[in-house]
Amino acid sequence: MPTEPIHLKGITWNHSRGFVPMAATAQRFSELNPHVSISWEKRSLQQFADESIQQLAERFDLLVIDHPWAGFAARTGSILPLDEHLPAEFLADQQANTVGHSFESYSFNGHQWALPIDAATPVAASRPDLMAQHGLAFPETFADLLALADRGLVAFSLIPIDTLMSFYMFCCSLGEDPCQREDEVVSEVVGVQALQLFRQLASKVDPACFHRNPIQVYEAMTQTDTLAYCPFAYGYSNYARRGYARRLLHFHDMVALTPGGTRLRSTLGGTGLAISAKCTQVETAVRYAEFVASPACQQTLYFDNGGQPGHLTAWQDEHVNQQSSHYFAATLPALQRAFLRPRYHGHMFFQDHAGEPVRQYLMTGGDEKALLQELNTLYLKSRAMA
Repeated sequence: MPTEPIHLKGITWNHSRGFVPMAATAQRFSELNPHVSISWEKRSLQQFADESIQQLAERFDLLVIDHPWAGFAARTGSILPLDEHLPAEFLADQQANTVGHSFESYSFNGHQWALPIDAATPVAASRPDLMAQHGLAFPETFADLLALADRGLVAFSLIPIDTLMSFYMFCCSLGEDPCQREDEVVSEVVGVQALQLFRQLASKVDPACFHRNPIQVYEAMTQTDTLAYCPFAYGYSNYARRGYARRLLHFHDMVALTPGGTRLRSTLGGTGLAISAKCTQVETAVRYAEFVASPACQQTLYFDNGGQPGHLTAWQDEHVNQQSSHYFAATLPALQRAFLRPRYHGHMFFQDHAGEPVRQYLMTGGDEKALLQELNTLYLKSRAMA
C-alpha cells in the first residue's frame, strides 16, 4: 500500500542564514522521504524576537525559535519536550558538541525544548581592505577602539534589543553577570560603570547606528567604503563568504577592556529548531529535526546553503572555515565564553521593554542611577510573572 502523503509547515526568520538552509534541508529530506513535503515561511527579524511562540505553534508544525522563549515554552506547553522523542545518544552528542551554552540555552525545567541548529554571539567584524588602506592596526583594547571610533570608522547596532544585549555584555565584562538576583538587574557600582563605558563609545559613532540592526550594520559596511570596523554585533558568517556581499568582511574576537585583560564577554544568541505541541505528524517532524541538527548535515548541506551551524564539529571543520574566511575558528572563543541570558517565564517582558531606556540614555545622557532604578522596576515586574 502506498504511504499516505505527509505535509509539515515551518516558520523561520527572513534572512539568507535563517530561511535558505531550512528550505534546502526540507528539499533534501523530501527527496529521501518522497511521501513527505515540508514548506517553510519566514518572518522579519523583529517579529522573530517579538511574536509569541504560542501563537506560532497554533499554525506551524516546526518553529525556529530564540532561546529566551524556553521558560515560556515550559510554562505553556506550546512546543514538545524533545527529550521525550529523540534518542538519548543523539541528545548526548548534541550536548557534548554544544557551541558554548547553545544546547543548554534550550534546556529548562528538566526538558530540552529545541535543538541548537544555529549558534551566534556578538563578535567583531572588519573590512581588512579598508583597515590596510588607512594603515590601521586592529584594536586590542577598549582605548584602541575609542581611538578608532574617533576616526569615524566604527559602527555597531544600537536598536533597543541589541543595546540591551550590549549592556549585558559590559556588565559581564566588568565581572558581574546581570539578572542573577531576584531584586535588581545588576549592582549599582557595576551598572553605572557599564553605562558610562557604553555611552563613551556610542557617542563616537554615526547616529544612524541607533536605527540599525546587525544585518543593517553589515550591509552598511559592505555596500559603502566608509566603515572599517564593528566592535560587537551578532555575527553573520554569510558576510565572510565570497560573493555574498559587495565586499568581504572578516570576523574576529572582541577587544579587552584593559591591556592584558580578558576580552569582552557578549550575550549568546543563535536559534533552535522546535516542534509544535499541535503537530499531528510528530514522528516525521522529529526525524526531520534530527536530520537538520546532525553533524553530517550541519557540516555540509546546512552550512553550504547559508546556515550558521550549531554543532561544534561544523565550527571546527576545515571546509566550513575555508569557505567563510575562517569565521568559525576566529570567533569560537567568543562563543565559548558568551553569557547565557535569563529564560524564566516573564523575562521576555523585560527584554522587550528594557532596551529603549538604555538606548535613550546613550543618545541623550542622563542619570545612570535613575536609569538602573527604572530597569529594576521592569525587572521586578518580569520576575512577578514567573
